Amino acid sequence: MPEPKAGSGDNAEEKPKLKPCCACPETKKARDACIIERGADECGDLIEAHKECMRKLGFKV
Repeated sequence: MPEPKAGSGDNAEEKPKLKPCCACPETKKARDACIIERGADECGDLIEAHKECMRKLGFKV
């Protein structure tokens, strides 16, 4: 079988330019602080806000 050409499919699925650890620092900081102080069960809104930020940057969360 022939190998796919470099660049084929690049337009169909754009890869994130940032690493997940570096994306959305504001929402990540708020989420992490809440989880440490109150526990994950109490921080659903901040967890979802961080996930939404990550999705906007192209991460599949």
